[in-house]
Amino acid sequence: MSEVFLELGQRPDEVGPPINGPAAYPEDVTARLTADAEQILSRYPDARSALLPLLHLVQAENGCLTPAGIGFCATLLGLTDAEVTAVATFYSMYRRTPAGDYLVGVCTNTLCAIMGGDAILDALQEHLNLRAGETTDSAEGKATVTLEHIECNAACDYAPVVMVNWEFYDNQTPSSARDLVDGLRGGTPPEPTRGAPLCTFRETARTLAGLTDPHAPGGAPGAATLAGLREARKRGMSAPEAPGPVT
Repeated sequence: MSEVFLELGQRPDEVGPPINGPAAYPEDVTARLTADAEQILSRYPDARSALLPLLHLVQAENGCLTPAGIGFCATLLGLTDAEVTAVATFYSMYRRTPAGDYLVGVCTNTLCAIMGGDAILDALQEHLNLRAGETTDSAEGKATVTLEHIECNAACDYAPVVMVNWEFYDNQTPSSARDLVDGLRGGTPPEPTRGAPLCTFRETARTLAGLTDPHAPGGAPGAATLAGLREARKRGMSAPEAPGPVT
């Protein structure tokens, strides 16, 4: 029997510099962001609960977090810059370097890696002449692409998966992934396999802040996702009854 060796493991981390950039927003930007922030704050009885969507709001301004954005959130919520930074740097969706128009994430976790995720990332790094964490130059009016490797997308049933601004592109190959990024850069982005229509990174950040309509057709689970449920129904299987209240 021949042996097969699969070298798995986390790929090198992307660059994670300190949050830098402008220290404060111009007055007109502050006024505009404040109006947006008031919409967000109105949904939360405790203002501090709005920190995560507010971070998405300021990320939409520059394509990443900046000291200006951190200070804006801190002032609104009565927090220190350090407290806001501690939250912002915990979550990988908040960036410390500007994202391009399209943030292309290749899953390299175990199942996607086995199914070809590492090969897809290698192919895109070569095709775009980038390392993970870097962004293409803006040339000839082309959209910019930031390439990164990401951990599990919770889409193992369609591995290997590439995400673009958090929308799914399922069952990818090195060839289809190259076609995908060429379409993004050339202004003809393919439709996501499922979920909402694709928009730019900054538009996505505003949606995550709760400032655009997140409802779109195509969000239902796909056939592979429901395979276990179909099999359970065939076999007459069901979940156990929930226990009654503890007295």
